[in-house]
Amino acid sequence: MSSKILIIGACGQIGSELTHKLRDIHGNENVIASDINYGNLDVVNSGIFEILDAQDYSSVKICVEKHSINTIYLMAAMLSATGEKFPMKAWDLNMDSLFHVLNLAKEGIIKKVFWPSSIAVFGSTTPKENTPQYTIMEPSTVYGITKQVGERWCEYYHNKYGVDVRSIRYPGIISWKTLPGGGTTDYAVDIYHKAIADKTYECFLSENTELPMMFMDDAIKATVDLMHADSDSVKIRSSYNLAAISFTPIDIANAIKKHIPDFTISYKPDFRQEIADSWPKSIDDSQARQDWNWTHNFDLEAITEEMLTNLSKE
Repeated sequence: MSSKILIIGACGQIGSELTHKLRDIHGNENVIASDINYGNLDVVNSGIFEILDAQDYSSVKICVEKHSINTIYLMAAMLSATGEKFPMKAWDLNMDSLFHVLNLAKEGIIKKVFWPSSIAVFGSTTPKENTPQYTIMEPSTVYGITKQVGERWCEYYHNKYGVDVRSIRYPGIISWKTLPGGGTTDYAVDIYHKAIADKTYECFLSENTELPMMFMDDAIKATVDLMHADSDSVKIRSSYNLAAISFTPIDIANAIKKHIPDFTISYKPDFRQEIADSWPKSIDDSQARQDWNWTHNFDLEAITEEMLTNLSKE
């Protein structure tokens, strides 16, 4: 049976690039993009697009049946920094949408689910260096709480009802194609935009705040690789640790200076500093590398070159 895919939240930072990648693989007619509004015209105009409220079960089910969907990528979420401003909205969106999709799978209406988790599941009591796959998780943000709870429900639905749900704990994602979406790691995207436009950047995190990061191409590759993996090789049904590199704002600034020597950076930490301080500095993703052969391709130098080269063209 060929894959008929629905991407919910297709206009977001990851969803938009995932949509294009999946259409390249499966064909435009087999990948239906959806979102709450026409937030990304490039996605809207590149194939079949549906306006869809992820919190409305009936609407999601109707869309699934209309297009004979068998696989859903649920990318709709309210991220960490935005979620702290609207905690109940973040809880409702992030949890309702997950239950709707898991229940469609439980009922046999769809066959496979991808749901992204995040390093936000970890908290200040989690080991900071090489954070293990199985460890203490006491998240301090609403976003992190929804992701931790979501992981438990994904595992429960797999164990109890046989739902084929797969998940990755994304680190910070860096991309030149889409603007940041309200996350604590957004500085690592914004800094490149400001470096080209203004040759200076005021960072909302302190200079030595080390966080796990990943180039978008690697994040998309991991998502596709996991979903294409044989079911028996997917040993973890809560969510896999995923890592590529870790760096600080001063590291990224120094990498930029190799290309833009007069670039300057200053630091004015805000409420996002406390969020960042609760997260790991580096991640042990050996389980993903062992189970489904995960590998990353981009280090900081390669990311910086890609970002500056492509943003300079715009």
